[in-house]
Amino acid sequence: MPVTRRTVLEELAALSDAERQETTTVEALSSALEADEHAVEAHLNGLEACELARIDSDGRARVTITGEELLELDTDGMAVIDPTTPDAER
Repeated sequence: MPVTRRTVLEELAALSDAERQETTTVEALSSALEADEHAVEAHLNGLEACELARIDSDGRARVTITGEELLELDTDGMAVIDPTTPDAER
């Protein structure tokens, strides 16, 4: 089964904590999801662009408070979130 951005966000929230700034690794996420590391890393980069995840300079990642709040909404449907760009705010 292919990994989705949502499943990566859910697992990231399970393995990290925004308030305590606890982080996890791409390897741990990939293992927990039984998914390819490159696919997980690509989803993490997308989540970071949308401010739902933070990736440290050493590659460790954590969910953001915004990411946790999005998951708490427990939406059954799809939510589309695009990264903000300077041009989009004009």
